[in-house]
Parts: sequence; C-alpha cells; structure tokens
Amino acid sequence: MNRRKFIEKTSILGVASLLPLSACTMPEKQNQNYKMGYQLYSIRDEMAKQPVETLKALKEMGYEDFETYGYEPEKDTFYGFKSIEFKKILEDLALTTSSGHFGFSPFLNQSSDDMKRFVDQCIVGAKTLGMSYITWPWIAPELRTIENFKLMAGKLNGIGEQITAAGLGFAYHNHGFEFEDHNGETGFEIILKETDPSLVKFEIDMYWVMHSSKFTPAELIKDQPKRYVMWHIKDMDKVSRDYTELGNGSIDYTKLLPDPEESGLEFYFIEQGGNYAHNSTQSAADSAKYFKSNLQKFL
Repeated sequence: MNRRKFIEKTSILGVASLLPLSACTMPEKQNQNYKMGYQLYSIRDEMAKQPVETLKALKEMGYEDFETYGYEPEKDTFYGFKSIEFKKILEDLALTTSSGHFGFSPFLNQSSDDMKRFVDQCIVGAKTLGMSYITWPWIAPELRTIENFKLMAGKLNGIGEQITAAGLGFAYHNHGFEFEDHNGETGFEIILKETDPSLVKFEIDMYWVMHSSKFTPAELIKDQPKRYVMWHIKDMDKVSRDYTELGNGSIDYTKLLPDPEESGLEFYFIEQGGNYAHNSTQSAADSAKYFKSNLQKFL
C-alpha cells in the first residue's frame, strides 16, 4: 500500500497536510517537563555484565528514566536482580523506569489462560518498579501474517483491559514490519483500527516509521491524537539505513519531532539497537550530548 492510500484509509488526509515536515522548523517549547529517557536494550551488552555501573554511567550522561527489557517473570527478575532489589538500586541512584518491554510474542498463539497468567506476572514486575506502562514490543518473524495481526488485535484489547484494571497503562511498540503491504492491508492498520484507544496506546518508534518511507510520525499522530503516549527516538545511517547515533544520520529531528501535546506524550526514550560507531556506552553518551544540545528544547 502506498503512502497516500494508507493515509486516506486511516483518515489522516482530512486533517494533515501532505507537505513534508522537513519544510518547517519545530517551535521551541517553554516547559521541559520530561525526563531524558533511554531504552536499556541499547546498552544490553553492558547491562548483562555490570548493570549497576552501567546505570551509574548513564546517569552521568544525563539519563534519568529508563525502559527495561528482558524481565524474567517466573523468577521476577530484572538483569539478575529480584524486582524489589532492582527497584532499590534505582531509588539509590535517583532513577526511574516508566515502561518495560515484555515478552508477549510466544503467547500469541497460546491459550487465553496462559496469556492472562503471563500478564499477571508482568504486572507484578512493572508495579514493583513503579512503571506507568507495560509495552508489547514485537512479534516473531514467522508470526507476521495478516491473520495473526487480526488475532493480535483482539489479544491486545484483552491485555489492555487486564492491565488497565491493575492501574497501569498498556502500549504497542511498532517496528517496520507492521507497515508492509499484504494485498492492500497492513498490520498497523489492523492494530490501529481494531484496538480500543482507551485500552491500547502506542509507543511510536520514529526510526521505523521513517524507515517505512510511507509517512511521518506527525501524520500518524494527527489521525489519532493523544494515543501516542511514548516515543522512541533514534537515527538512521545515511548509507546503510541501519541505526546510528543521534545527529549522525539522515533523520533531522529538529524538523521531524511531532507536537508532544497532540501526541499525548508522557515519556520518550532515546534508543540505538546496534551499529555503534565505537561501542554501546560511547553511543549512549554521544546521543545524550546531541539530544541535550539540539532536541531537548522541543519537549
């Protein structure tokens, strides 16, 4: 499906100009109410070896809030620590975790009871750390069919209801595969249309939206404002289109960042999944420096 057809089908065209955002400059915001966040998957090699020292290093760079990955529900552990122990580590460092990516994918085709039990375990870990959101991060490549996207939409509604009842929020994080055409349909359209906006929010990964080359983050947000409560901000290598440090790539976020108020933004996380210029620690530092100098003023 091409860019115009997608926008027409999701009703963006009625409210959004198709002029590229690169033609304008983002206005600066007066109040900077957001903590600078980082998705810890970006520095997973160091988190596996020395999680506490890694958190200390990230704090020195200016990061205050984090999104976790790799929760082990049967053990109730994050990075080898019981959730209550990891919470104490964060508190001692004056750091927070506002969202976590949890391993929903294997449960897509399992029973409703199995999924419900897994969600209950995730709620325990998320609440212990004081998270606001539990996030579904992806589905495995072999599951990326239209039939499974339709199945997943129903599952997302059920999970959202369960998590909302527990006093937390639930969000879906996109990659690029949701925007691939399947005989006139995309997974993203299905998820967007067939989930309840009050139960299922979105964590928009701007790199993957731009990688799809169909539309901009702002065009998506204009269709369903206030639903994109979290952002992933990462840059795209100018040649390979792989990840790269903020400011080194082809995405000019000084012109691309959507309006946080229209988005419903609550938290953002800088991210780089790989392709480090030097190493994961240096990449985190370089992106933090660029963000503070060039992008933080827009939030």
